Amino acid sequence: MDHDASSAPDSTSDLPGSSDPSSSAEPAGAAESAGSAVPAGAAGRGEQDLGSGGPGRIVLAATPIGNVGDASARLVELLATADIVAAEDTRRLHRLVQSLNVAVSGRIISYHEHNEATKTAELLEQVRSGKTLVMVTDAGMPAVSDPGFRLVEGAVAAGLKVTAVPGPSAVLTALALSGLPTDRFCFEGFLPRKAGERASRLGDLDAERRTMVFFEAPHRLEAMLRALHERFGPDRRAAVCRELTKTYEEVLRGSLRDMLQWAEANEVRGEIAVVVAGAPERAPGSPEDGVAAVNELVAKGVRLKEAVAAVAEETRVSKRELYSAVLAAR
Repeated sequence: MDHDASSAPDSTSDLPGSSDPSSSAEPAGAAESAGSAVPAGAAGRGEQDLGSGGPGRIVLAATPIGNVGDASARLVELLATADIVAAEDTRRLHRLVQSLNVAVSGRIISYHEHNEATKTAELLEQVRSGKTLVMVTDAGMPAVSDPGFRLVEGAVAAGLKVTAVPGPSAVLTALALSGLPTDRFCFEGFLPRKAGERASRLGDLDAERRTMVFFEAPHRLEAMLRALHERFGPDRRAAVCRELTKTYEEVLRGSLRDMLQWAEANEVRGEIAVVVAGAPERAPGSPEDGVAAVNELVAKGVRLKEAVAAVAEETRVSKRELYSAVLAAR
């Protein structure tokens, strides 16, 4: 197993399974506030139409995934000038703006998965009236495995402007560091917690050829890796990325067997992304091997032509040859 434990510039050491004490998760903040009591130091005014007075719009703004130094100048400008800041966790937002030395002049609203259904209409009405609303989550890009989708969906339906300020992404960072193919990939988010539902989801990915990126909570990582190990086999290549961009960043690469053994032997902490290689390309079968599968589909009421097409695609054989083999077997 290739074990790569790299660090942010201020780090001194890295211990497998350990974590920066300051990175522990906190429950979502629930309060609204009329602005931040953060010390002044507002950014410049280079952005057009960020505050009130311009056309209303929603801006999805990516926030650092661990290292505050990754915050963009545009994020700083938005936080200082937007009419409304919708935050997944208002306490984390306050810590972020304090670190950036930004004074939030607009209204701060708590907006998370538990109140999206009731808050979305109110926020859209504010944008409709001409307000600029910036949406931020705890880390990374809103609406990607985070609150924000309902807001974008509603804005699109209402014909309101939506744009984004790109930035740090745990998905892309994990993918880039994994050492696995990056030309084609898919993001699967969090697998279901229940074993049966998780097995069903992984069954849907049996033939997935693209590199897969998952998120997982540290206390569920061992169970998740065991499920991946059982479904995809012990030798499938994978990477576990922990605490990306933080002081205790750690990237482990190897087989699913290696990853599972590591999780079993360590008390894993921190934010986790798991990257898994896609399924290997299967060798083409022979037309005769697909005859039984075609006959089974036909017995269920599927038309012969459609059954042949489906099995031919699955077994990677010529439809014409498979059709001939089915007729010859009758």
